[in-house]
Amino acid sequence: MTRRISAIPLSAIDAVVFDTETTGLDVKTARIIQIGGVRLHEGELEPDGELETFVAPGIPVPPDSTKVHGISDADLDGAPAYVEACKRFDSFAGERILIGHSVGFDLAVMQAESERAGLKWQRPRALCTRMLAQVVQPNLPTYDLEALASWLGVELSGRHSAIGDARSTARIFCALVPRLLERNVRTLAEAEAACGRLSAALEEQYKAGWHLPVRSEEVVLSEKALARVDAYPYRHRIRDLMSSPPTVLGPKTTLKDALATFVNRKISSVFVGVEDDLNRNNTGIITERDVLRAVAEDGGAALDHPIADYMNMPLESVFADAYLYRAMGRMSRLRIRHLAVIEPDGRVVGAISARDLLRLRTTDAISLGDEIDRAPSAKALGVAFARLPVIARGLRNEDIEGREVAGVVSRELCAMTRRAAELAETSMEQEGYGEAPAAYAVLVLGSGGRGESLLAADQDNAIVHADLSDADKERGDAWFAELGKRIADTLHEAGIPYCKGGIMASNEQWRDSVSGWKSRVDTWIRHSKPEDLLNVDIFYDMRAVHGDAGLADEIWRYAHEHGHSEIPFLKLLAQQAAGFQPPLGLFGGFKTENGRVDLKKGGLFPLVANARVLSIRHGILHRATPDRLNGVRALEIGAGNDLERAVDAHAILLDAMLDQQIDDIERGLPPSNAVEVASLSAPQQERLKRALGNLSNLDEMVRGLLFAKT
Repeated sequence: MTRRISAIPLSAIDAVVFDTETTGLDVKTARIIQIGGVRLHEGELEPDGELETFVAPGIPVPPDSTKVHGISDADLDGAPAYVEACKRFDSFAGERILIGHSVGFDLAVMQAESERAGLKWQRPRALCTRMLAQVVQPNLPTYDLEALASWLGVELSGRHSAIGDARSTARIFCALVPRLLERNVRTLAEAEAACGRLSAALEEQYKAGWHLPVRSEEVVLSEKALARVDAYPYRHRIRDLMSSPPTVLGPKTTLKDALATFVNRKISSVFVGVEDDLNRNNTGIITERDVLRAVAEDGGAALDHPIADYMNMPLESVFADAYLYRAMGRMSRLRIRHLAVIEPDGRVVGAISARDLLRLRTTDAISLGDEIDRAPSAKALGVAFARLPVIARGLRNEDIEGREVAGVVSRELCAMTRRAAELAETSMEQEGYGEAPAAYAVLVLGSGGRGESLLAADQDNAIVHADLSDADKERGDAWFAELGKRIADTLHEAGIPYCKGGIMASNEQWRDSVSGWKSRVDTWIRHSKPEDLLNVDIFYDMRAVHGDAGLADEIWRYAHEHGHSEIPFLKLLAQQAAGFQPPLGLFGGFKTENGRVDLKKGGLFPLVANARVLSIRHGILHRATPDRLNGVRALEIGAGNDLERAVDAHAILLDAMLDQQIDDIERGLPPSNAVEVASLSAPQQERLKRALGNLSNLDEMVRGLLFAKT
């Protein structure tokens, strides 16, 4: 479930913060006499989400214990036995993460109680606020609730009652989250891993017989082995399955004639509009069910009515290049059976129905895309986006190629950016900024634009807008600056961190008009110095994800048309990846650092950069690296075998990097482009060595192809 996913941001976690009061402190003999819990939803206290219950311990409460928590035998008259109290708590908590202060004690006592009662005990995932505080501030003299409340400025209430301590612990956890973020501890798994490095605290808890609130490596590996998803919806795009061209009827067509069209063409829906001008904004749809509903409501007379009386507008739609899981998730959420299929400019190019998708089974993960598209906040975006590592792991377990998985990751990265822009627009309108001063598009650059993002992606985005008049320029600049800032802040909060290189629309250099971007392109390709081209490369990988895609396409094509013949510019681009040598030693072994080999620096970056240069030079209007390389190969200008091997190497590098990043995330480590050599099997190591070896002549191949005549 989403709330238990390792990559879930702590700021958006669904959890139950709980506490117990007991008859003593020895976990082997202590009996529970009170349980209190409060729910967190997306990192915030849930209104009315509380549980408090006494528990009959079956033994007298020692007077010394009563002095601490104030609970006596008289208070427990009529209280439920542990079995009943446990059922209440399990129903209240569901599968949420459990959080507590010194939670290892509470879990150990609960296990002992469960075993006495003959109940099955399943160890939950849990976080300890005492240990999280140690991660944030290792030098506090003590970590009891009073000390942490004073340090964090949190109010304590109801001390030494289960519900009071649960409330206080919840406030402490919420106050710790931003401090953990400052230490790059963002997710559930990263928090678990950080606690797992507190060896002295863990040893102390182990000796006391407490549960250790960390996951073992064996549990991580077991969860990975069990992960499976239905791969088909993640491998095929809607364009592959849609009905096209779209069937269109005019709005004055009678319901009777529409029904005849359904029968004659064996279809279950038609679009209502003008065939030469089908756009999601001016087109409706009518389905078999709409016809049946019309007849049920208006009788036989409905058949003579125009279909415009019964059509559905506006259209619910999905992009043609989206993966099938997006259509499945959207139909499931809206409870509809038909979607229009559109291009980025809004043109309707086909239809897809539930009947088309009947052979595919719906899973929880399939709702990912629709959750992103409808997320009402940055936290909700983070909850949805946290599913990606789980989906990626399941697809890799089904032997799906890494670059196909990268396509799914990239698609959702683009969707996150689009939704962040929509949320920014809405909030700006609510706060009085007004509508956009001109048409514009939000762009995703780099690996996201190429469709090759892995799980370590940060933000790479920009804005292009229509030219502004002098009168509108000041307001326009301020409006787009605010939009860019809100997009960046939303994505950062949702789990896609700020770009370390500053390539974000929040920075002025990544916002401009169409004319402004064209002017920059002219400067880049005619007067560039090597330092000027540090970011120009990813400009050629851009993809519009929100707004007027035509603006983005205009400057993208302009950059290609004016760049392909500028030899000095192309040489400078090629020099960025020149001198590449694969990270292999004299005798064929890997050159490693701390047992890892950096496959981005040592293979992927020069391969991607050189494919981009060749595509600019030879007018190949593709973004994906394999498409660029295959495009050059199709020109038959030489190095065909080398190009084929380069395409294969690209796939092998992505496989290894993606698998490593999945493992890193599960283990609570920052996802890395450096692969642990020891984690690879012997065949995997040989495959990777062969791929890197095939790139050893990359410089020579590119020099030959750069100036070959087509």
